[in-house]
Amino acid sequence: MKKGLIWVFAALMLLTACGQNKENGQGAGYVNITAEQAKEIMDTQEGYIILDTRTQEEYDESHIPGAILIPYDEVTEKAEGVLTDKDQLILVYCRSGRRSKIAAEALVKLGYTNIKEFGGIINWPYETE
Repeated sequence: MKKGLIWVFAALMLLTACGQNKENGQGAGYVNITAEQAKEIMDTQEGYIILDTRTQEEYDESHIPGAILIPYDEVTEKAEGVLTDKDQLILVYCRSGRRSKIAAEALVKLGYTNIKEFGGIINWPYETE
């Protein structure tokens, strides 16, 4: 009986963990990564796009070098005109992480396949311009 309860408990924990992964973006078509992981990609890979999803004013104040701007609420209308390769790696950020998640979800719905969302510039310890 105790072994049966342990297995049931273990199965419930596994199911709960899978549900949490979907909520934080894992399995939802894009992947959440840390600022450190994003920086590692920027330092070691080529051919990616850094997408800033804040407002024009926020972007003008400070942004990650090389980032292009598409405000999160304009992604659906503008992405396909600017981001022409739907399989290209796109690193998405905003101020705190809320808008970048919305933008990442919108990109996935548009058919983009290689989206990594890394939260907000407020947690970015590296260079900005």
